[in-house]
Amino acid sequence: MSTVDIGTEAVAIEVRGLRKSYGALRAVDGVNLEISRGEIVALLGPNGAGKTTIVEILEGYRLRDEGQVTVLGYDPGHERTALKPHIGIVLQSTGIDRYLTVAETLAMYADYFPHPREPGEVIDLVGLAAKRDARVTTLSGGQQRRLDVGVALVGDPELLFLDEPTTGFDPSARRDAWEVVKNLAELGKTILLTTHYMDEAQFLADRVAIIAAGRIVAEGPPSNLADRAQMRPRVIFTLPPGTSLPDDMGHDPMPDGRVELLVENLTTTLHRLTGWAVERGIELDDLRVVRPTLEDVYLELIGGLPGESDDDFATEDPPPRQQRRGRPSRTGRRNVR
Repeated sequence: MSTVDIGTEAVAIEVRGLRKSYGALRAVDGVNLEISRGEIVALLGPNGAGKTTIVEILEGYRLRDEGQVTVLGYDPGHERTALKPHIGIVLQSTGIDRYLTVAETLAMYADYFPHPREPGEVIDLVGLAAKRDARVTTLSGGQQRRLDVGVALVGDPELLFLDEPTTGFDPSARRDAWEVVKNLAELGKTILLTTHYMDEAQFLADRVAIIAAGRIVAEGPPSNLADRAQMRPRVIFTLPPGTSLPDDMGHDPMPDGRVELLVENLTTTLHRLTGWAVERGIELDDLRVVRPTLEDVYLELIGGLPGESDDDFATEDPPPRQQRRGRPSRTGRRNVR
């Protein structure tokens, strides 16, 4: 079957009018998305928003009902076999043989691809050089996740799908994993990741797409998603007991003396506030300016929008994921979000 030409060589993923239903439930409802080669794009959304359905359609593991999709120039619904060598997938849980060493695991997976990366190079890239000869069963959770990324990378894919890559990590392990992902981007890889962590999307992604009820409700750079940069900042401080602000400057403090002002003109407000405090010898404890975070924007965008639990979509299994040359199954069962 010929590929539907809806993109260019500079575009890794292009989606137009994508829809997918499970019975009466519309899981994906008219999604349009374009990802350029070399970009890191994060999909954010609550459980049941449709993230995993979209990703599995892009991977070729679910068939769409409507719309046009190309991934690296292929239609994943009809050309999955041709697309497969060009993508790498890191799932939330994998089936890697626990009794192989790190080096043995990557050498085995490298043998499944016509032009793999050198396993030793991959080991260094994902930061497992010190664990080269360690068995998988002895690795920490973070190290096993690094190995998952290594397995996805060893075939030298052009495009990587990362499904919540740092779930369950401690803060230090998460930061290490982020550096691995950044290293992949520097190699020119295109990366599509799903995550529930706002700081992860903020640190890693060039662009963020927020999905709710099967639709993309906002898309753009994390720093200015939904005009975040134009949203009003807050000035927060604590007044001494028995002190109140003038009526034209704000409201009475909370019982603990804390005051939070939503301001239009930050410079003017700070000038008036600090001038007033200096004239009266008042100390404004814990004075700080807080700008809207990506999480603030996310919660505002998805607030009140319907979502479904994962189990609502679990009645329809994706087509079987075929194995190659005895390759162990790494797919597992994935619920749809």
